[in-house]
Amino acid sequence: MFHWLEKHPFFFAVGVFVTIAFAGLIEILPNFAQQSRPVIGTAPYSTLELAGRHVYIKNSCNACHSQLVRPFKSETDRYGHYSLSGEYAYDRPFLWGSKRTGPDLMRVGNYRTTDWHENHMKDPASVVPGSIMPAYRWMFANSADIETAFAEQLTIAQFFSVPYNQPVPMRDGSSAVVKMGGSVSDAKALALEEAKAVAADMKDQDVKDAVARGEIPEIVALIAYLNSLK
Repeated sequence: MFHWLEKHPFFFAVGVFVTIAFAGLIEILPNFAQQSRPVIGTAPYSTLELAGRHVYIKNSCNACHSQLVRPFKSETDRYGHYSLSGEYAYDRPFLWGSKRTGPDLMRVGNYRTTDWHENHMKDPASVVPGSIMPAYRWMFANSADIETAFAEQLTIAQFFSVPYNQPVPMRDGSSAVVKMGGSVSDAKALALEEAKAVAADMKDQDVKDAVARGEIPEIVALIAYLNSLK
């Protein structure tokens, strides 16, 4: 067999290619599959966080902010560990972005607070002197779309096996459960419960009053989403 291949260079080349390709697949695919799984500490988005993600997309925040820390020292020194594929396991669509008019937000939940986001969204230049980011005051008055967020939860839970209502491992060794309501009313109740915790750290009295009435302003949902980015 080998003597025959030596006399036929074309088939010899094909055989070498197939062998290397097969060996490469055996080496790469298992690791690729492992890296694509959710990393420890990555949990599905709650209903409120998904609603905030919709606000983020609707207002084109991804046009000026990336969510992708590249493996370069200049980036990791500023933003922390470079991004891993498993950290995006529950992102649909991905919001990697390619332009940074503003800083990367991949790990913004690690170093910004609810109070900081509130002031920044209301008057960016008062928090970051010289900022060219516009104010987003309408988010303090508009209501978040909880029903659409819940519909997305139902879809991804059904078709992508996202582990809602199941424990997921956290970095400290504990586990967390992201609850999904069984109905729209349940989802709204869960979102409101989470919104009250966010609003408690805010200063805007109109927002606090709205949440107390059972309403959820877009700014509360957006901050919940930004706080989840770690």
